[in-house]
Amino acid sequence: MTGSTRLADLTTFRVGGPARTLLTAETTDELVAHAHTAWADDEWLVVGGGSNLLVADDGFDGTVVLVRTRGVTAEPDADGVTVRVAAGEPWDAFVATTIANGWTGLEALSGIPGTVGAAPVQNIGAYGVELSDVLTAIDFLDASTGERAWVPAAELALGYRTSTLKHGRRGVVLAVEFRLGSAPEAGVPVRYAQLAGSLEVDLGAPVDPATIRETVLRLRASKGMVLDDADPDTWSAGSFFTNPVVSAAFAETLPPEAPRWPAGDDVKLSAAWLIEHAGVHRGYAVPGSRAGISSKHTLALTNRGDATAAQVAELARYVQATVLNRFGVALVPEPVVVGDLTA
Repeated sequence: MTGSTRLADLTTFRVGGPARTLLTAETTDELVAHAHTAWADDEWLVVGGGSNLLVADDGFDGTVVLVRTRGVTAEPDADGVTVRVAAGEPWDAFVATTIANGWTGLEALSGIPGTVGAAPVQNIGAYGVELSDVLTAIDFLDASTGERAWVPAAELALGYRTSTLKHGRRGVVLAVEFRLGSAPEAGVPVRYAQLAGSLEVDLGAPVDPATIRETVLRLRASKGMVLDDADPDTWSAGSFFTNPVVSAAFAETLPPEAPRWPAGDDVKLSAAWLIEHAGVHRGYAVPGSRAGISSKHTLALTNRGDATAAQVAELARYVQATVLNRFGVALVPEPVVVGDLTA
């Protein structure tokens, strides 16, 4: 298939021009073969759920490999279960599978869009849990060597929304391995204050994993963070900016009411708070633009219908400039930008 598929149809932002060449992989063997074909091109891109991509209106003048592989295998033992999952499995459907099978560790990551293979790239996290808590290895096809091997999680430099896969280690994730627990009768501890408040329990109290999943899905939906085809307020890439990490000395220059959390020797700030208190409120849009801030959550930039990638990028630059001018903090976008959106 050449030049006929818009990347807007393959991304949650619903913006982006055509791909010159699109190859769809439904088996791991196809994924390996398509990857080698793509690497012969000057430009190539791997797309799973398209939930962390902002593609330029001109599209992508290269080969796109669309990952649609499926499969989940499990090896239980006395202490838990080792689970291997094909890269193309939808993330939230996999989380639902873990709940149905009594496997614990991922319930707080319910509702996150995208595929399993994309999850290690930015070390997805929510409500006190990060993928690195349970990720053990990835089945990786290395673009620089052409070799396939299981790479231990310890070699991926997993950090806050980052990994070597996001910064320099090029290739294709074929499958992901997790080490999950077995649901104890008392439940699993709640590790995030907002989630504990919604559950009306103390932080650290044990709660049934299925109940945690249901509550997380409600919380995410209330913020417009669960995709809904009928609601443009959810047509986004989720949180568009990462929470900035600054020095403790710089954090002291911010208003005392600004939320902050320890991050090693540094301090993590709330990007949402900075945006709101810089004067960019929920529902804001640049005049004449079809891109806007979500009416439910300040961190989500949304496509209100027929927005262009250029309009989304314009809104992002406005938010960045406003926060920088007000607080001196440079917000860093979370989505991967494909193409030139600087104009």
